[in-house]
Amino acid sequence: MQRSILGVLLAIALFVITSCNLASSPPLPKRSPNSPTSTSSTPPQASLASQPPQVNSTRLFEHIEALSFERFESSDRDRARRYLVQTLTGFGWKPQLQVFEGGVNVFAQRPGTTADADALLVSAHYDTVQGSPGADDNSSAIATTLEVARLLGSRSTQRPLWLAFFDREETGLLGSLNFTSRPENLVNLAGVVNLEMMGYACYTPGCQKYPEGLPVKLLSDRGDFLGVIGDQEHLPLLNAFQMSASTSPTLPAIITVPIPLKGLLTPDVLRSDHAPFWARNIGAVMVGDTANFRNPHYHQPSDTPETLDRAFLAGATQRVVNAVTTLLDSRDALTTTAN
Repeated sequence: MQRSILGVLLAIALFVITSCNLASSPPLPKRSPNSPTSTSSTPPQASLASQPPQVNSTRLFEHIEALSFERFESSDRDRARRYLVQTLTGFGWKPQLQVFEGGVNVFAQRPGTTADADALLVSAHYDTVQGSPGADDNSSAIATTLEVARLLGSRSTQRPLWLAFFDREETGLLGSLNFTSRPENLVNLAGVVNLEMMGYACYTPGCQKYPEGLPVKLLSDRGDFLGVIGDQEHLPLLNAFQMSASTSPTLPAIITVPIPLKGLLTPDVLRSDHAPFWARNIGAVMVGDTANFRNPHYHQPSDTPETLDRAFLAGATQRVVNAVTTLLDSRDALTTTAN
């Protein structure tokens, strides 16, 4: 995740790009003529017969241990990418490598059962800053995405499920910017669940901080919840996480925050790979533990597996699996405004 100066620049760029998109031409991707057109902001309804599968916490930490090394230089990112490809292949996926200047994204798809249903993308970045092994940033999110791949890869759902592991997030969101620049990646894409740091919790009063300008009164000063932010034009993505919270009270609490104006007034919320999708007017949420607003090991050599809260990570991952299952089993549109 990049610091606030990048957020400011992204906020300006997103505002300009999105305004131009909305004023002059339909945003990418072009929707299928048969795609759902409902503008309801109510939570999408999951099939009663489709209960979410259960997360395996041991598997989560096996991934984190396997990726417990700095992933900044190309050779180390190659090593991590080989692990991703091998693991996805073992789960029955057929990953593709999308090469761009200076990096490689890993992308995989599986179809849904309904021919005209748009896809849901779950994503995480796999690089680190120099000098950090990145257990929370971002091995915890990689592990969650791989658990989604394992649990939902062969599951019959109405929507297609896509997975993306972005390279070079830490050097300016380069992987996701390249991904969103390719129109073929965006056709019939309904929405994105981007995962960013999933495994750190703190329970001392005052250990949780917040960015300035968030459009919500947040009461908790303890970092024991999962944060979810999304743009106001795509509230059903946020609502799926709210519904998950109401149906699974024993898991970590969830705070959902709708962001107006694509983050123009809150540039701190633009520091991850959901931001380029907002620029294309594609609904996306960022799900995570709030990064440096909670975790003192952010971008440090001390970001190691030993600092993570295993129970919190397992619960947070279950939250993601529950919400993604709801979204995949829904035929409701994932936008609250007509595109």
